[in-house]
Amino acid sequence: MKPEELKYAKTHEWVHVDGSKEHSDEADATATVGISAFAVEALTDLVFLELPRVGQQVQPGESLGEVESVKAVSDIYSPVAGEVLEVNQELPESLEWLGEDPYGRGWIARVRLAKDASLEHLMDHAAYSKMCAEEEH
Repeated sequence: MKPEELKYAKTHEWVHVDGSKEHSDEADATATVGISAFAVEALTDLVFLELPRVGQQVQPGESLGEVESVKAVSDIYSPVAGEVLEVNQELPESLEWLGEDPYGRGWIARVRLAKDASLEHLMDHAAYSKMCAEEEH
């Protein structure tokens, strides 16, 4: 996935919705969720990842899991509402994927979007990049 085609939460999670719909009118619309390259770089030296559980119901802003580095433990927040369908089971044993390919092999979970799920609160790549540049200063 290309970072320019994703949506981003203020808490540095990214979302790719199959078919890239702004709203999910279909019950089977699926979103892939991960954490951005900016977040991975800020955390440095990852040592542990806690994945969500399949079947877990999530709302925007609720914890999906945790990522731990040598300097901090950070929650991973769900950017969308729905049900966790699948998790990247190999990722906890392959944390380097988060740094090498955060928008591909480093995905964290796939979520079936709730019928009324909206992506309007998420940023496009340009807005997210601007926010990250401001955080660096």
